[in-house]
Amino acid sequence: MDKVTLKTVIADNQLEVPRYEVIHRDFTFEEFGNYVFVGIRRAGKSYLLYQRMQQLLAQGVQWDEMLYINFEDERLTGMKAEDLNLLLEIHLEMYGKRPILFLDEIQNIPGWEKFARRMADTKHRVYITGSNARMLSQDIQTTLGGRYIPIDVYPYSLKEYLVANQIPTATNHLLSTEGKAEVLRKFNDYFYFGGFPESARLSAKRDYLTSVYQKIYLGDIAARHAVENTFALRILFKKLAESVKQPLSFTRIANIVSSTGAKVGTQTVINYMEYAKDAWLINPIQNIAGKLVDKETSPKYYYTDNGILNLFLLDGATSLLENMVAVNLLRKYGRSDAVFFYNQGIEVDFYIPEESMAIQVCYNLDNSDGTLDREVKALLKISEVLECDKPLIITRDTERSLKINGKTIEVIPIWKWLLF
Repeated sequence: MDKVTLKTVIADNQLEVPRYEVIHRDFTFEEFGNYVFVGIRRAGKSYLLYQRMQQLLAQGVQWDEMLYINFEDERLTGMKAEDLNLLLEIHLEMYGKRPILFLDEIQNIPGWEKFARRMADTKHRVYITGSNARMLSQDIQTTLGGRYIPIDVYPYSLKEYLVANQIPTATNHLLSTEGKAEVLRKFNDYFYFGGFPESARLSAKRDYLTSVYQKIYLGDIAARHAVENTFALRILFKKLAESVKQPLSFTRIANIVSSTGAKVGTQTVINYMEYAKDAWLINPIQNIAGKLVDKETSPKYYYTDNGILNLFLLDGATSLLENMVAVNLLRKYGRSDAVFFYNQGIEVDFYIPEESMAIQVCYNLDNSDGTLDREVKALLKISEVLECDKPLIITRDTERSLKINGKTIEVIPIWKWLLF
């Protein structure tokens, strides 16, 4: 990697970063913290770097104290870990100062983690993004030695989506007649097309989502892991989408995919599922009442964004509703051992131990078929076996408060739950 090319890349980035229109996201950065941002492709990780750089520029920090590199720049193709130190050498030659490092999509450089650790050890301030969750695997976390704060980045929340579309989010606006109608119109887009930042203002949202999915499916998963049976992989993701809300075992998934003619074994399915999880395409949620083997092998799977899930569904409003609840819970409480479902004699869609909260998700709470009675019965039953101070039913539109057997069960529409 020659210095002339690197100098050109650095100079071009200094001109481009201030030009980006950044929708401010609610992240607070420690003054001297080092960060690793991870998440699904196009979730806005790079824009968080732009946000931070623009903040620093507004505070008077100049480019002689910052160095930004995007490792997906085609001019950096072939760059190796041993070339990373050239960036510091060039910056010192140009400015004579130690920079704050902003390293975008660094997972493209094999062996990057040792450089990142050395930068932390030498007291550099570093911000890193990457699309692959393996960046935070046990091995790499051991290498980084706890020197970086990992931040999970999801597509826009509903509030961020409204801000991106210039819709006020003040409470008085949200609850006024006109404000509520405006929010509900935009929520409908968010519900079906998800929250990828770049699609927030696009009219051709489905085309954009298709291109993002293809990049994740073919690039982040198939190409990266040398998957030859891409037909089986495609069928797997379609079947997962159709089975959102249901616990699925690896054996069951293998049988479903094989029944289409795309023969796969259980171990292959396990590998594919790990690849998809690492790429943040899907998120497993375990049964808190299950034995260890059941927890690990029969979770429920949710897609990180409703827009991608909706690519696979014809009439999937109920699945989209539950998926949106799942992702918001994962965003708020974390991906690991924080959000569960309960299935032992009764079924409860979500249980949050940290909040002693049980949640049922129901698109239409019409009791003509006994739906309301079933949802309430499950919430009352789980209270007998697990601590449950906050029983909740999330619906598409219904709002009410139920008082049953001394317990108050709140029924709230999804849009209001997401905003308040």
